[in-house]
Amino acid sequence: MIKNDLFLRALNNESVERPPVWMMRQAGRYLPEFRALRDKYDFFTRCETPELAAEITVQPIRIVKPDAAILFSDILVVPRAMGIHVELKDNLGPIIPNPIRTSQDVEKVFVPDVNETLGYVFDAIKLTKQMLNDEVPLIGFAGSPWTIFCYAVEGKGSKSFDTAKGFCFSNPVAAHALLQKITDTTILYLKEKVKAGCNAIQIFDSWGGMLSPVDYNEFSWQYINQIVEALAEETKVIVFGKGCWFALNEMGKSKASALGVDWTCSPRNARYLSGGKITLQGNFDPSRLLSPIPTIKKMVHEMIDEFGKDNYIVNLGHGILPNIPVDHAKAFVEAVKEYGK
Repeated sequence: MIKNDLFLRALNNESVERPPVWMMRQAGRYLPEFRALRDKYDFFTRCETPELAAEITVQPIRIVKPDAAILFSDILVVPRAMGIHVELKDNLGPIIPNPIRTSQDVEKVFVPDVNETLGYVFDAIKLTKQMLNDEVPLIGFAGSPWTIFCYAVEGKGSKSFDTAKGFCFSNPVAAHALLQKITDTTILYLKEKVKAGCNAIQIFDSWGGMLSPVDYNEFSWQYINQIVEALAEETKVIVFGKGCWFALNEMGKSKASALGVDWTCSPRNARYLSGGKITLQGNFDPSRLLSPIPTIKKMVHEMIDEFGKDNYIVNLGHGILPNIPVDHAKAFVEAVKEYGK
């Protein structure tokens, strides 16, 4: 039995004494302990070495003390497993030297045996579970098929992903074929994550907001929903689409257990758009963690008042920034734990 099960109870729509709290990218670069390992090992070495991934995952549990851990990994381990070469370059982010640009390129991409290609992730989960010792739940994650597609086709990060969108609109048959391959791989991957010990799954649709509502349904949501449908009988699934407030109504009708919201959508609108019943997660502006600590605590309490303490998970509206002082991250978590006292 997990000692602190607030996060799981919120996903179950149970009434709680206070909402649970965790932060996207909490296992990461704002922590000096993380930076010490980053300086010794390159990014994919950290992802692919279970002992390192597990240690990085539990660092914030010891230091910041949120109510859930999220496995240290990366969404781009999935395309790497599918035969798409990915490099991570300092100050440039992910680079795909040979991006997918033709139907022939799509044909070369394969749905792998995830135990062979991603076994190190499942080993990291098992080791992390031992280290957590049932203190808090463990979240596993994957990128949405559309978000993975964006990197695979664009070849790098982008402010608009025009090349990726252009491929969808000029060659929709090939685009859908690639999206389906990513979806099939992601379902296999996440099912194994659950078997290895993850207590919940989050799907990150980081670039969904680049699409119009009509195109979002065609090129992103239908594939996310396939994943939700495949996983819903086995675990709780959170869907987070950055900039995707327009899809909250459709998402709210799905089998997802919770929906993430970014800071551009008010709690009131998020409740209204999602149908008012599903658990919501978010949506503190990550930059707001640079505010003075008393301001952070005041704003967190106001945010909880607006969302309501039930059917709610406190989080940021996107990943924590690398320049956030650790004391400010702690204050964010402490504010939630102090709520109602």
